[in-house]
Amino acid sequence: MPSGRSSKRHPRGGVGGPPPLDLQRALGGRSSEDAADGAWTVQSVNGSERTFRCPGCQQLIAPGTPHLVAWASDGLLGAQASLEARRHWHRSCWAARGRRR
Repeated sequence: MPSGRSSKRHPRGGVGGPPPLDLQRALGGRSSEDAADGAWTVQSVNGSERTFRCPGCQQLIAPGTPHLVAWASDGLLGAQASLEARRHWHRSCWAARGRRR
């Protein structure tokens, strides 16, 4: 039987209620995009310990630089092959990729 007192571990309602859901954080920064060049899964990366070459501008993405990682959502060889073929892009290069073709 309940004792009638509130638990300190599980307060009822608390002040302000639960924090709002951060959907980007819950999805790991991933989103889906459909464009003329196909369906893509895109993930934000705050930085990495490695250097990558951006396929948009062919310049290096330095370690620690925030950028995007993208892979085909509709790859012919399956999800694992698409994930292994992912590429690291500067955010602006990803946004401009349709204008570069």
